[in-house]
Amino acid sequence: MEFPVQHHTTPLSRRRFTQLAGITAALVAVPTTLATASPALAASGKPAAGGIKPSSTPPDAVAATYHQVLLRHTRWTETQWDATAGHYKATDFGFAVVLGHALLLTRGGYDADATGIDEATLRSRTLATITHFAASNRLTGGTEWGKTLFFDSTFQLYFVLAARLLWDELDTATQANIDVIVREQAAYTTSLGSGDDPLSPGWTPDGLRGNNVGDTKLEEMGVYAQSLAPALAWAPDDARHSDWNSWYGTWSRNETGLPAADHANPTVVDGVPVSDNTAQNLYDTFIVENHGSFGPHYQCELWRTSGRNTAHFVTAGLPMPEVLAAQPNADRLWASLLTMMSDAGEPLMPMVNDREHLYGRDVIPVAFLAQVLGDRAAARAETALADRLPAYQAYAPVDRITKFSGEPKYEPEARAEIAISYLLHEWRAAQREKVTALSADELFRQAAGVTDFGTGPGLVAHQTQRAWAASVSKPGFVKFCWQPAHDDWLFSLSGSTPMFLPTTVGKVATRNVATYTDLRDGLDATAVLLALDSGYAGFTTLPGGEVVYATAGTGAGEGHIELFNLTMPGVAGLDGSRTYTTADGSVTVPAADTGKSGHPTNGPRVDNLVFTQGTYRYLRMQGRRGNSQYGYSLYAFEARDGASGTDLARGATATASSAATGNGAALAVDGDAATRWAVSVADRARADSWLEVDLGAPAALDRTTLSWESAAGQAYTVQGSADGSTWTDLATYPPADLSSSGDWINVDGRAGFVVRGAANPLAVYGDTVILSDGPAEPLLVEGVPDGSTAAVRAAAARPAPTADHDAVRASTAGGHLSLFNLSGSAVNASVSLPQDTRSVTLYAGDQSVTAHGTVYHAELGAAGAAVAPARAVLRAAGG
Repeated sequence: MEFPVQHHTTPLSRRRFTQLAGITAALVAVPTTLATASPALAASGKPAAGGIKPSSTPPDAVAATYHQVLLRHTRWTETQWDATAGHYKATDFGFAVVLGHALLLTRGGYDADATGIDEATLRSRTLATITHFAASNRLTGGTEWGKTLFFDSTFQLYFVLAARLLWDELDTATQANIDVIVREQAAYTTSLGSGDDPLSPGWTPDGLRGNNVGDTKLEEMGVYAQSLAPALAWAPDDARHSDWNSWYGTWSRNETGLPAADHANPTVVDGVPVSDNTAQNLYDTFIVENHGSFGPHYQCELWRTSGRNTAHFVTAGLPMPEVLAAQPNADRLWASLLTMMSDAGEPLMPMVNDREHLYGRDVIPVAFLAQVLGDRAAARAETALADRLPAYQAYAPVDRITKFSGEPKYEPEARAEIAISYLLHEWRAAQREKVTALSADELFRQAAGVTDFGTGPGLVAHQTQRAWAASVSKPGFVKFCWQPAHDDWLFSLSGSTPMFLPTTVGKVATRNVATYTDLRDGLDATAVLLALDSGYAGFTTLPGGEVVYATAGTGAGEGHIELFNLTMPGVAGLDGSRTYTTADGSVTVPAADTGKSGHPTNGPRVDNLVFTQGTYRYLRMQGRRGNSQYGYSLYAFEARDGASGTDLARGATATASSAATGNGAALAVDGDAATRWAVSVADRARADSWLEVDLGAPAALDRTTLSWESAAGQAYTVQGSADGSTWTDLATYPPADLSSSGDWINVDGRAGFVVRGAANPLAVYGDTVILSDGPAEPLLVEGVPDGSTAAVRAAAARPAPTADHDAVRASTAGGHLSLFNLSGSAVNASVSLPQDTRSVTLYAGDQSVTAHGTVYHAELGAAGAAVAPARAVLRAAGG
């Protein structure tokens, strides 16, 4: 079956359709002179059909941003110059910076003040690098690099494109080497058929079958396809061209294979029916997994690969293969990413431990969608990313364009892809058919909706015009997520970072999901209830952007919220501090990058904790929050009475909640600064890991010193005991910046939380908010997307529903009734809803009007949650 999805696109003229729909026969028939045309030739007249016309000024504002970013990034690229060797470094494919150089050197506006190097020197270095690496490629008889599909061929694609941009400036021998690289890479890839590349051990497309569970082969099939694209663009005269083209189409069409859709799809792409596809690389909910979980970055590989390939065709002046504009299932993949979209043009990533905020690498997918396919939503995403890039680039480490996560090779790769994105803008300008970006409101109106992606992916997402929210049940990433205003830099929620739940490692026994759609139910909403190994927790997401979290008490520190706190002028909210306001007062927490943060949470570091002198035999480090990736790792645990006292813990008996092989508890008290205790791999995400020391006899003491490795405890309590059973809290790290017995908190004027039914205080520790700062307890939390203090205070003042069953929790946040059964048995409960009887809201379901409001009669399945939409308002006569 086909799944039609409407996009806001620029209408196709007949001329542009012809350019996009160039089929295999057209490719073969194109004269060789077009394939070898250089930008210099194109610049002398009109661009060739489907080609680009380089100009002395950027074609539009977004392209102008890319140009400025590339200029400034050149300061980083010059750190890759190897003066002794006379070329840019091979390490991490550093020489791929030449594509960005080639773009700057063949367009106007070169600025030596911005780049930090004069144009003549940059040109000399670039040409010398192309000459060297063209000769050292394995395909031309060298031994240094090349031929290997993963990932030499990707950087080879950038390298060849750089050479083509500077073609007329290369010597004859280098031109010949480039031509050999192009042709012989295609010949090598084709010789593999659908088999694995023996030069790339560990990488496989799984033939033409693919895979969709845990590790998609979308990326791998894309690599096979893109290794052929340069030859299709630059060597159409080769007798082997038709074989290359056939395999290019096979890999490209199967890249997004989904048999349930493809086998019923009569569409013909490049002369081949989509129904011939054999691979499955997607879930049938149109989502992609990699490294064991949903990875938006890998889903975007489809358009990242397409953008790379397109750049060769348009630079060569050739029509694009039809598959680039007609990738099977691509529309649905883009629609699912819009469901995850942030305000920065980057999808939110609740199940990815890295690749978040890699802005330089996030550009090319949306550039391709916007500039080649004319998608107006993608044009908004690209504009949003471009708006952030200068501020992002100016943040430390300055000049770089991939920060915060990822791998070293991403820097030259991102430079190349921004250069390609610039070329795509030139192509769009040559078509004289401008793509008008949606406004931000239009984007999120189009993206709004709810999707349960299924038990396998473990994701339920809800996009509204005011916020994004999701429930994640994938092992290792279990959490409930919320991002008011779609703010990419408000709440930290990626990977193993907890949100609402105190830890992401809870084991899900059952997952009950209810989704509500405007068409069927009169509203978009979701209700999710998870039965965890430590208790029950639920989450509802509402059409106004509100969320409700309910828990039976799954662990200490319920309501865990982490924030980004940086100094990045130009990005809203990142002004060097975050301010928190509660009923008991407010506090402003400086960003760590200001140097004013008083209590660092990252390691390595040494914590000296002083407390009132007491006599104890047992001491314990009781963790509350560990390093998000590695948990707890401690070089030394020392105890003294007075600053100059003897270390009472040295040589004592130490035990721990767990220990990694070779890193036992005793190594924290052995007096050796080079040995350490570390939690087991299985317990790295466990928040409440502990280390206990038996001093052997009661001893007076007033301080402890904890020397942490990089995996430092971000929050913990030191406790003392006389018998090893009853514990007294002696000191807490870090001390709370703010603690409140009130029931609401305003987070930096950008969001708010109302806490109901909690006995523990809420607290702020640096950049972490804990809504129940203490032992596990039942509570309900309402998320308020309007961050004004008045709005949060008003939400807290609203009377809360109460139920006659201990397991049932209810909320009227967002104007609808959220219901939770935090037990393993079905329940019937009466829920009292206090209301002003002059205006009584009625919800879908059975309810009775009383003198104080209404009583709602709830029937909830075991471990179930529901949203009862508001249906009507009863007003008193004359009221």
